Amino acid sequence: MLTQWITDPTHSELIFKIKHLMISHVAGAFRKFTASINCQNGAFDKAGVKVVIDAASIFTNHTERDEHLRSADFFDVAQFPEITFEGNEFIELDENHYRLLGNLTMKGITKPVRLEIEYGGKVSDPWGGHRAGFTLHGTLNRKDWGITWN
Repeated sequence: MLTQWITDPTHSELIFKIKHLMISHVAGAFRKFTASINCQNGAFDKAGVKVVIDAASIFTNHTERDEHLRSADFFDVAQFPEITFEGNEFIELDENHYRLLGNLTMKGITKPVRLEIEYGGKVSDPWGGHRAGFTLHGTLNRKDWGITWN
């Protein structure tokens, strides 16, 4: 039986941290995105994952910087409004840890990426719904996607 899990926007976040001036870090987020996981019989191993990010929703708590990040110098949201990820290998490492391999597309460039996953478990909520929790993390080099300004 196919099961589809989708993001709960009130309990999900897509955040990042990037070096700033090579001496500190700036944190940010994409505020608008959707994600889904399709799996067989409720098992996450070998699941398919799809994430669609609204590139213009980037937020770093600095209006001028966010506008610059939306420009052609960085994400070029006028030409490339979405960033997508399609996971094609969801590999169980142990009961609570997985590895997700897939393709990330930014600015029209698709490259393979690897994400590490911590599985928080499944619960039933008070309203009859079912929830699953995941934390994913990985490291990217923005230059691989043509984001080379500065």
